[in-house]
Amino acid sequence: MSDLRPGQSIFTRGAVDLGALAARSQQAAATPAAGAAGPAGNGGNGGNGGFPGAPAGGGHVVDVTEANVQDEVLQKSMSQPVVVAFLAPGYPEVDQLADELAQFNAADGGSWVLARVNAQADPRLAAMFRVQSVPTVYAVVGGQPIDAFAGPVPPAQLRQWLDAVLRAGGVEVAVPDDPRLEAADDALMMGDLDEAEKAYRKILSDSPKDAAAEAGLAQVVLAKRVAGLDPQAAVAAADAAPDDLAAQLKAADVEVLGGQAEQAYQRLVNLVRRVYGDDRETVRQHLVSLFAVAGPDDPAVAAARRALASALF
Repeated sequence: MSDLRPGQSIFTRGAVDLGALAARSQQAAATPAAGAAGPAGNGGNGGNGGFPGAPAGGGHVVDVTEANVQDEVLQKSMSQPVVVAFLAPGYPEVDQLADELAQFNAADGGSWVLARVNAQADPRLAAMFRVQSVPTVYAVVGGQPIDAFAGPVPPAQLRQWLDAVLRAGGVEVAVPDDPRLEAADDALMMGDLDEAEKAYRKILSDSPKDAAAEAGLAQVVLAKRVAGLDPQAAVAAADAAPDDLAAQLKAADVEVLGGQAEQAYQRLVNLVRRVYGDDRETVRQHLVSLFAVAGPDDPAVAAARRALASALF
């Protein structure tokens, strides 16, 4: 362990027994491990242990050794997430990760604790965490390790990892605006349907479950379907021919675009009750496509889904 080098290792969930650290920490507090840094180095909260970024202090950035791991990691993790970074000052990629962690910690306003360990100066603590290379970073929540990674990672990926740790620790994480989504929305508002469709599909190719992009794409598809229709004439034609499938679908489309979504949903649910076979499936799929325009959290969609289920079964 004294000759750790930057590299990759595999984290196995459950491989680290933090319950055994408490007794070892108390013993180490009385008899520090050979080679461990004292209060002026990695072990104290007044320096920065040779790490780039913010100095330890204020409770949000701490330098950890075997002697204080119980208080600074185990105890603190009971009230907020703790990110334990095993580092070795002097390696450029390790120093860069240390600096990025410190910057994200400052940006998050102390919603999590950054616990830095000099893995070369405290090899026994590194061994307890099954550290095989530096940098290795653990997330500890409620006294248990919940995730880890080894090796340098891009800042965007590190940010995503930290957000997942915060959510696991019960911390509310703000969702940043997606400039790609804003551009797609702008294209839709300007009536450039082809550009909007292209932009939404690109987002969904990268993030297939992006609800906002799904709703945006559904709006584009709907707008293209009703292009050239006279809304009043479409509704009048449907009302005059209640069994005309195509007329009913067109009327539902213009009603949704006209702000009468609940009326459109009811129109198609009633149609589901009157038709069978392939026609019923056509109406069902059309109605589901209209649900996507509003999104799954819309109360009217939830009610219409229940009505549709009742009509189908």
